[in-house]
Amino acid sequence: MKKHFTHFDSPIGTLLAISTDDAITDLHVVSGKYVPAIADHWIDSPKLPLFLQLRQELGEYFAGKRKSFNVKLAPEGTEFQRAAWKALTKIPFGQTRSYGEQAAAIGKPKAVRAIGAANGRNPIGIFIPCHRVIGANGTLTGYAGGLDKKEFLLKLEGIL
Repeated sequence: MKKHFTHFDSPIGTLLAISTDDAITDLHVVSGKYVPAIADHWIDSPKLPLFLQLRQELGEYFAGKRKSFNVKLAPEGTEFQRAAWKALTKIPFGQTRSYGEQAAAIGKPKAVRAIGAANGRNPIGIFIPCHRVIGANGTLTGYAGGLDKKEFLLKLEGIL
């Protein structure tokens, strides 16, 4: 399968986007954890229509003009991870959930630690909003892009 990539600047730092021809598979803060290495056979495609749409939607989000996204996503992970990430997409803009609430949402209320691990491996930050998951006591907990980025995103959404 052909993969494309591009880098671009955002208010939370440089982002790396990766896609197939028709769907985003990854969006990472370059300074964060779990940033994939760019493979030699991937194509640097900053003008790919999918990336242009991604940049536009992110620009609107960061400007406070967008609360949901339309770009097609295709995260790659295990069945459990994909279920956890799908539950994240159900958390509305401006709201948070605990890891326990997310685990319950996928029918696995005792899988709180596994939910945390799946969220940590979320390949499409912001669009799959793991930044909206906080500790049961209301504290900010791990974020692969960095806790400062999580705090920024939550403030942007009016949560903090």
